Amino acid sequence: MKTVEHLLLLITVIAFTACSSQTSSNIDFADDNGGINLPDGFKATVVTDSIGQARHITVDENGNIYVALREPHNGNGIVALADENNDGIADITKYFGDYSGTGIHIYDGYLYFGSKTEIVRYKLQENELVPSNNAEIVVDGFPEQRQHAAKSIAFDQNGNLYVNIGGPSNACQEEMRTPGSPGMAPCPQLESHGGIWQFDANTTGQSLQEDGTRYATGIRNAVALDWNKQTDHLYVVQHGRDQLHTLWPDYYTVEQNAILPAEEFFEVQEGDNFGWPYTYYDHQRGEKMLAPEYGGDGETVAEKGKYEDPILAFPGHWAPNDLLFYKKSQFPQKYLNGAFIAFHGSWNRAPEPQQGYKIVFAPFENDKPTGNYWDFADGFAGKDSLESPANAQYRPMGLAIHNDGSLLITDSRNGKIWRIFYTGD
Repeated sequence: MKTVEHLLLLITVIAFTACSSQTSSNIDFADDNGGINLPDGFKATVVTDSIGQARHITVDENGNIYVALREPHNGNGIVALADENNDGIADITKYFGDYSGTGIHIYDGYLYFGSKTEIVRYKLQENELVPSNNAEIVVDGFPEQRQHAAKSIAFDQNGNLYVNIGGPSNACQEEMRTPGSPGMAPCPQLESHGGIWQFDANTTGQSLQEDGTRYATGIRNAVALDWNKQTDHLYVVQHGRDQLHTLWPDYYTVEQNAILPAEEFFEVQEGDNFGWPYTYYDHQRGEKMLAPEYGGDGETVAEKGKYEDPILAFPGHWAPNDLLFYKKSQFPQKYLNGAFIAFHGSWNRAPEPQQGYKIVFAPFENDKPTGNYWDFADGFAGKDSLESPANAQYRPMGLAIHNDGSLLITDSRNGKIWRIFYTGD
């Protein structure tokens, strides 16, 4: 029996080695991995280094890369990149689209894009890098908002589109971000914000008000979301609330303010309520806590069973901005079916150093996270101690898997893109 097991293991190792060699043989790797740190056996090439404030990213069946921009570049909000000689570096860069935003995804022959107030799509044509047709509006009517306006998107296997609509506030206070101001009860923002909405992915001309189904609620802002085909469920990583000490200094210390509340990783089922703004998650205690705006004091636990708990939790204010389940074989077996999470980095941990600014990997077993995670790529900040995100060299933002299984990472500062391979070296 052991001989058979050893043979299977040898075959797996050979397969992974062959795959790695085949996909990376022509790649022009950067000497320093483009300025970031990677685990042993991984190397990176820089696809491009300055396309603009890059957000999410996707890849078509020909290996062309499409990137959403936070701000328009000469009036355009999408970048198309092509690598003609297969060395991993973009040879062609073209801008198009009248919208800027965050969410971008290829589904059923269309490039879907999420601006702050609309979801649109472009028909992709064979041998055409930039779509020649005009954008079709898939969903409009999303509310204008100054906070958490990014519309990230995901698709399931049954023709449904999922859209994040972030809460337009920190904690639904009567006086926004004002010390001691109570929360509105019930929070009226939850009627059209603070959750995930579901739409028909194949129908144009929809509106939030007439066609949207509130799939899950109580989510402050889930820029990071992905549909996991392995489990056939939606997953999101939430931005936790801010300013516990600033707004409620009698209950929270400066040190607690820096690490609380947790950034929560949720498995989302239709009808779930995750508790924002009434609760937050304390990862040190492992409990949902009653928010101070709703009678909490840092010690009062939220009502048991009323809200869904996270499947995994991370330290506060790391700012999760993308989530991706790994389904390819280019990376070693331990990465299969696990989750990569891009942390954009904190702004509100002062006077403690800012943290985040890295890509984390969370392994899954039997369709559940194992409970641990590790840093996969870091060094984006460019320095060991960071006082402000304005001083970060790079801020990791978007994730995508290339057709060969390599991992793409975008930077939101200037628009650098890394492509990471496992070489075993």
